[in-house]
Amino acid sequence: MQEETSLAPDATWIQRRDDLQAWLTALPRDAALGFDTEFMRRNTFYPQLALLQMGWNGHYALVDPLAFDIGDALRPLIGDGNAVTVMHSASEDLEALSPFLPHGPRQLFDTQIAAAFVGMGLGISYRALVAELAGAELDKGETRSDWLQRPLTDSQRAYATLDVVYLKTVHEQLAERLAQRDRTAWHAEDCERLKQRACYREGDPQPQRGFRSASDWRPEQRALLRRVLLWRDQSARTLDRPRPWLLEDAAAMSLVQQPPRSANELDTRTRGQRALRSPQRVELFEVLQRAVDADEIAATDTIPESPQGEAKRALATMKDCVDKRATELDLPPGLLCPRKVLEEYVVTAKWPDFLEGWRREALFQPLSSLLP
Repeated sequence: MQEETSLAPDATWIQRRDDLQAWLTALPRDAALGFDTEFMRRNTFYPQLALLQMGWNGHYALVDPLAFDIGDALRPLIGDGNAVTVMHSASEDLEALSPFLPHGPRQLFDTQIAAAFVGMGLGISYRALVAELAGAELDKGETRSDWLQRPLTDSQRAYATLDVVYLKTVHEQLAERLAQRDRTAWHAEDCERLKQRACYREGDPQPQRGFRSASDWRPEQRALLRRVLLWRDQSARTLDRPRPWLLEDAAAMSLVQQPPRSANELDTRTRGQRALRSPQRVELFEVLQRAVDADEIAATDTIPESPQGEAKRALATMKDCVDKRATELDLPPGLLCPRKVLEEYVVTAKWPDFLEGWRREALFQPLSSLLP
């Protein structure tokens, strides 16, 4: 189909709770509602929701979340009701919405995940998906726009509206293809997993596991690294500043390997950290100086190391197994089982949470038999 440049239809501008409630009340209870957000995350820990876009059956709305609390109006239909919320690559949008919808939409249909299940590739962009399924070309000129400014420009409003205009067409075609491939339940399971991960706001209790280069550190060093990373995460949340602004990863590892002997030394070694002010430096120095005890070591998970020797050979065999099974199921190998998940499994011999559900049925028997 030949692509045509899209023109945005009119959208209702909503900046009052009663108007949002009225717009949503007019929808069928089981509506498939196109849904998108614009948010900013340049200088903050939490994404700042700046705009909400909705579309149903040719009706479109742009909602200003800076003007009122949108949560009470959204929850009856979207959070608790039977509406299907259609979004593309919803992870960050759900995180931005989580203060208003703490558990996310009750029924989420992620079009990027659906596209992967029906043979359109892993991680396809919304623009490419619209071009393929609707034959329309979307303008991305406002991608880096300031969505917190008011009033929004006509160009911003048009761009934002187009992000939901084609979700109806995309959803209908993908839902049909999922049903044809008998992948509807698998897609719903992955959408639920995405929703739970995106809406979880407590932070990782074992952040040191992501620092593979520290896998051979002494137990007390790993415990101290965990303590520092937990402090950084909590401080970043409290201050609403990005984690690296408080302490970059390399600085955290350096301070744990060679703790500063004085507050002055800490100041020198952390110079340039934009959010690390005097109160936080005092806290960090105390965190680094406090002795690590046996209970803290016991509470610290080991860090999976890179596969070596027999484990590395087993990893290659497992990867071949995943590729073969993905071909049989007509799925992208990365959707079935990413390499990093295999790497952790072959080292720890613990079945990964990522591979529960439909993936367990597809992979447990062949992969478990290949453990070294």
